[in-house]
Amino acid sequence: MHEADGDNAEQWRLSAADGGTELWRDWGPYLSERAWGTVREDYSADGDAWTYFPFEHARSRAYRWSEDGLAGLSNHNQDWCFALAFWNGRDPILKERAFGLGNGEGNHGEDAKDYWWYEDGTPTASWLRWRYHYPQAEFPYARLRAENAARGKDDTEFELIDTGIFDDDRYFIITADYAKAAPDAYAVRITVENAGPDRATLHVLPHLWFRDMWSWGRAPDIEDDLDTVGLMIRGEPGRLTGTHPHTGTLVLQDVPAPGSAALGADATAPPPLMCDNETNAALLFGGENRNPYTKDGIGDHVVHGTATVNPNNCGTKGALHYILDLAPGERRELDLWLAAADCELPDHAQTLADREREADGFYAAMTPPGTSPDDAKIMRQAYAGLVWSKQFYHYDVHRWISGDPSQPLPPDHRAHDRNAGWGHFWARDVLLMPDPWEYPWFAAWDLAFHCAVYSEIDPGFARAQLMTFLSQRYLHPNGQMPAYEWNFDDVNPPVLAWAVLRVYYAQRDTEFLKACFHKLLANFTFWVNRKDAGQDNIFEGGFLGLDNIGVFDRSNLPVDGVLEQSDGTGWMAFFSLCMLVISIELTLREPVYEEMACKFAEHYAYIAAAINDSGIWDDEDGFYYDRLRRDGCDPIVMRVRSMVGVVPLLASFPVSTKLLERLPRFAAHLEEFTTRRPEYAKGVLGRKHATGGLVFSLANDEQAARVLSRLADPEEFLSPYGLRSLSIHHRDHPFMLGIDGVDASVDYEPGESHSGMFGGNSNWRGPVWMPLNYLFLEAVYRVGPALGVVTHPGEGRIVVDRPIFAENLRQRLIGIFRTDPNGRLPVLGDNPRLQGDPRWRDRPWFYEYFHADSGAGLGAAHQTGWTALIASLIRNPTLGFPPS
Repeated sequence: MHEADGDNAEQWRLSAADGGTELWRDWGPYLSERAWGTVREDYSADGDAWTYFPFEHARSRAYRWSEDGLAGLSNHNQDWCFALAFWNGRDPILKERAFGLGNGEGNHGEDAKDYWWYEDGTPTASWLRWRYHYPQAEFPYARLRAENAARGKDDTEFELIDTGIFDDDRYFIITADYAKAAPDAYAVRITVENAGPDRATLHVLPHLWFRDMWSWGRAPDIEDDLDTVGLMIRGEPGRLTGTHPHTGTLVLQDVPAPGSAALGADATAPPPLMCDNETNAALLFGGENRNPYTKDGIGDHVVHGTATVNPNNCGTKGALHYILDLAPGERRELDLWLAAADCELPDHAQTLADREREADGFYAAMTPPGTSPDDAKIMRQAYAGLVWSKQFYHYDVHRWISGDPSQPLPPDHRAHDRNAGWGHFWARDVLLMPDPWEYPWFAAWDLAFHCAVYSEIDPGFARAQLMTFLSQRYLHPNGQMPAYEWNFDDVNPPVLAWAVLRVYYAQRDTEFLKACFHKLLANFTFWVNRKDAGQDNIFEGGFLGLDNIGVFDRSNLPVDGVLEQSDGTGWMAFFSLCMLVISIELTLREPVYEEMACKFAEHYAYIAAAINDSGIWDDEDGFYYDRLRRDGCDPIVMRVRSMVGVVPLLASFPVSTKLLERLPRFAAHLEEFTTRRPEYAKGVLGRKHATGGLVFSLANDEQAARVLSRLADPEEFLSPYGLRSLSIHHRDHPFMLGIDGVDASVDYEPGESHSGMFGGNSNWRGPVWMPLNYLFLEAVYRVGPALGVVTHPGEGRIVVDRPIFAENLRQRLIGIFRTDPNGRLPVLGDNPRLQGDPRWRDRPWFYEYFHADSGAGLGAAHQTGWTALIASLIRNPTLGFPPS
């Protein structure tokens, strides 16, 4: 028996990958759904990435940094790529990639219009399943653009399903199953079903190609004659053989159906189609093509019959061409191997069956006893979406700014434009992305949540992710973390220390914790030195990931002054507490870290005093607010009840008497410090632990009671589906501000944004967002047992029992994905097909955020990233760090 056999096979593969004995993570679903319209591919003079490299160019123009495709695979350096393409006999172009609108084309920003699902996946990608619904009628590219362009911010988005193209079930259901027989061998099965009432033809083209590394003057080892250096794909009936100097020889090979061999191999094998993964410069720019068979050659040949594929059956991009004629309801399976040429291949069907069975065993072992089948399915699909969100990310800022030797030079001012101060940044990594289409790039605080959840299924990869992000290749010399590629200089909430703790508790690796702690010190110092303008422990930070939550853009104030931020200050207290907890964990093993625990406890106390004494806490309303401080004027309080005022409650942590007894220097320092400086005692010692210990908390009992009573109030924050990002109070009482000729307002918007702020594709003025709901729940679970019921919220306010409220909130969040008493899935909205047809209803998408009144999914449709937190809510009912 092979060591990997049995119910623990996937765990064995994870251990082998962690130990470096077998590279089970080397191949995976690392191909993004979109590479066009990204900052990396933008060499324009005006910085408009969407128009510089639009969707129309993607089929004909080589990418500089990374590739895209449907149901795609690649190796970890993306030397080679595999993906599927289709043609229904009617579309004007081959369906090689998902279609969507660029940011300026959608009435709510960029938006994918195709329908696909990440149905299953194991952490080593030993088993993957992807599904796509492809219309049989001509894809309405022009209509989708025109209808969305005609709609305003107050209108819903016009989706593909709204066109009626799926009426009478006239579409193909396409499923791709991938099963590893070895670290470098995939058994591939493509299943196609004609869901419609009439016979229909579908062209299926599995593609194999090499990422273009030779056209830019940066790869002297391969940019000469490609065939001479051993970089070429050669085709023959039923087989593509690719050789690459970086990876060796790779084959994509048809597996004939049983009984077809009697007809002769060439009679049944799909023919190869070959071209080169190079730009059609003649078409796009009126230039000269390096080779006659350009990137769009296969598509033009299939769709238009042009002589644009290489008759010698060689190139750097190839496909096998299957043509399926399907009766109504008929299903066909296409089997292939994608494998290293020297890999010994086992039985194809058995490999698929074994990996699916092992995936069942892996997730069954992770599912808590008593979990309903529906919840187990939600949890599994959420984890699978994270697996599919692992994407190859390549970006060298220095080279990007200076341009490539064989390409036109960028404009001179580029050296002072976007990301100009990040010349040290260099990435060529597989990262957990927020969404493989809408956000095919990392975002700093998103990554923290991804790692926290991913550590539950693969702590080794989660640990490596955080180490990569905290490395000198990413972290700025001044300690700043890059926010996201559209603007590395922006600041996301400092939650990586929290993620480090979550990953550490999944697999207690003290060396990992120490390494991260030292890098996090640099980031903490950046915040203290750069985001505290008054040097008074009241922090700024700008938008801090909450896009349009403020009355105006908090990163670019339209008026003079400094915005003292409730959330910025609360996040820094949270950061301090996480660093304190890390220090304590390290102290229990190496006492030298106890002094750092004292340092962070003291810093936390300074922030606690500042946030409560400076005016950010508003005693009249019983809430935390931002304040605009202006020279010579009284501060202006931004009385917007939003998640901005909830963040301070996240910065809480109980320390038991038992733990204090193991930290004598730390306990003595706290007593000495709070005796000498009693004004700081309330943030450290003001709330006693039920066991006689203490609770670090920015809010005292009365403050916490007043805020929590608003959060538990349906007329304020509590929606049927979680905590709203902005109180429903503002529906009838919008906050309005007029200052220096600037008039702005904030009101309750439970669905899509009515604002164009930060691209207009997300909305923090009402909808339910999983990450802050999750962190709030975690904070309540941490301190709830220590503090119990909020006993004095004030006259007319709701009395909140923390543990009961937390469980109620957890159930509301999970309820977004559960079938409600009316047989509906709230996440799928009101579309009758999505709600009524099990082929659609039984596989919800994990959206970016959710309508506060209906639970319908909004924003990026495949943002399993932080919405995968739903898996943690199901699997870990009490969340949080281990008991103190």
